[in-house]
Amino acid sequence: MKKRTRLEVIRDMLGILRENKQVKITHLIYKANLSNNSIKIYLKDLLENKMIEEVVEKDRRFFKILSKGNEFLEEFNKIKVFSDSFGL
Repeated sequence: MKKRTRLEVIRDMLGILRENKQVKITHLIYKANLSNNSIKIYLKDLLENKMIEEVVEKDRRFFKILSKGNEFLEEFNKIKVFSDSFGL
């Protein structure tokens, strides 16, 4: 199995967040197939770049995608379709 690139991991995480209204970190770790340590790096980058936000309700932490994250996902998918059309 081919190792995912950093951008592919980000795409996977944003895709999970897009499919679900709010996602707990444990669900994101499981669905994105990441370790607890590695997901923290990605979450930090996504939060700093305002692609996602952290929501705290009744001592529970959730993450949700923001419009900038949706835009990234759209553009990434366009590039994927384009590169696939050339067999890359």
